[in-house]
Amino acid sequence: METIIYIFSGSIVLIGLVLSVWFISSADRRARQLLREVLTQEEYRQLIQQGYIDIPSPGYPQRVYRVPHTPGFVDVIENKKLQERLCLQPLDRVPNADFVVIHKLMIEADEETYLQKANWIMPVMFSR
Repeated sequence: METIIYIFSGSIVLIGLVLSVWFISSADRRARQLLREVLTQEEYRQLIQQGYIDIPSPGYPQRVYRVPHTPGFVDVIENKKLQERLCLQPLDRVPNADFVVIHKLMIEADEETYLQKANWIMPVMFSR
């Protein structure tokens, strides 16, 4: 009897793992498709080649937001120099492609609200 219960429990775990892998793969696939639709060809090329995209600020002419392809800090670059870093993360896990889309759309649609919600981090600068 114990053997049957063990095998049954193992089957449930295996089914759960298969379903979670399918769900994650499906979510990642949809997120990558959305990313291709939202980014320009140049932005997508930059993301693939450099691991980030630069999003020009709608409200500050000399500012660019550097958004990495994975969750992490968004660099605020002004006049080609790193000024600050922003930390703004979704509450739930989202595919990496969605992370990029969220930042791009928020910056372009309502930059001021984006900046109000973000945690600002001063970069540490070392001089010799």
